[in-house]
Amino acid sequence: MARQRLVIVGNGMAGLRFLEETLERARGRFDITVVGAEPVAAYNRVLLSAVLAGEAAAVDVLLRPERWYAAHDIDLITGQVVQVLDRRARCVRLQNGRTIPFDILVLATGSDPITLSVPGSDLRGVATFRTLCDIAAFERFAAGRRPAVVIGGGLLGIEAAHGLARRGVKVTLVHLADRLMERQLDAEGAALLAEAIKAKGVRVLLGANTRAIRGSCEVEAVELADGRVLKCGLVIMAIGIRPRAALAASGGLATSRGILVDDRMETSLKGVFAIGECAEHRGICYGLVEPCYEHAKVAAAAILGETIGYRGSVLATNLKVSGVPVFSAGDFEEVGEAIIVRDVAVPSVRKLVTRDGRLTGAVLVGDVADASWYWELIRSRELVTPFRNALAFGRAFAEAA
Repeated sequence: MARQRLVIVGNGMAGLRFLEETLERARGRFDITVVGAEPVAAYNRVLLSAVLAGEAAAVDVLLRPERWYAAHDIDLITGQVVQVLDRRARCVRLQNGRTIPFDILVLATGSDPITLSVPGSDLRGVATFRTLCDIAAFERFAAGRRPAVVIGGGLLGIEAAHGLARRGVKVTLVHLADRLMERQLDAEGAALLAEAIKAKGVRVLLGANTRAIRGSCEVEAVELADGRVLKCGLVIMAIGIRPRAALAASGGLATSRGILVDDRMETSLKGVFAIGECAEHRGICYGLVEPCYEHAKVAAAAILGETIGYRGSVLATNLKVSGVPVFSAGDFEEVGEAIIVRDVAVPSVRKLVTRDGRLTGAVLVGDVADASWYWELIRSRELVTPFRNALAFGRAFAEAA
């Protein structure tokens, strides 16, 4: 039987995981072509901050070397953008004019960084923090030791600020909200994180709205809405991401905020799937790695006729933010009973929210030793009433109690 032509558009973390899942299940069943817009093979985007800080080299974050693709008979194309998706001819066309036919197409196009539309946003020295190429530019800037401003107090903004500070750059982090990582942390956890970041040499301004970026040809300063002016030579915008769905929309696929998919991760066109940050499932676009990996597993099963249905992901963040361990999962702001434990010696804070006898949300900053246990309790909806009084002290203590 002739092998089906499988084309994957996007060679990021989701696209690579889909490849790995497919090869594990059915190596040799498909003729596989992978097209990536970046000039290098898939790398761990989560570790970009380590590269920026000088703690890792670009080669250290590559997930698979190019020889791995060759060893699995995969045609890897890098540095090429797919410009056309022809649903009738069932092919895609690259920017260099090459046309690639497909029987099955997987869109793992990721997302684009959102930028502020303020005066001066087009000046030289305004950048985003998203790729290895971005880091190369930041490293050149860091050598000049001019001050920098990072706009956005989410994960990427904090990591960019910390990385530049490690390079010896004077950095100010500007955030519109009243706390850092407001989607992942409660007020107390965010305050603890802010203090830790300040201790690492980053100035943090909360509730600060950017009015304009000043300069003639290149960045000279950032002007805030309250009149403050921050002199700088670099501005990094890290205010969020937008699913990259334009290719799918131009090819006639159903889109909203992202590319609409069903529980098999299949789009409105049979045989075409979308996974990762570009996919929208039941009204939700996920920007975290774990849901993207779940998408990859479901889509790989679907193209092989297996029945794994995706029902959505329980959102959880478990990582080190500028060296500070942070974990959050579930709904930690909802109405319920809150259990809070503070340890000023570490320092750390642990907030657990229960409702109707079940753990519904958790925030840990500074000490995340029991994060995986809390996450499983939230996902399983197991009753915690029998050990509620010991819940905040961790799994070992609760089981002993």
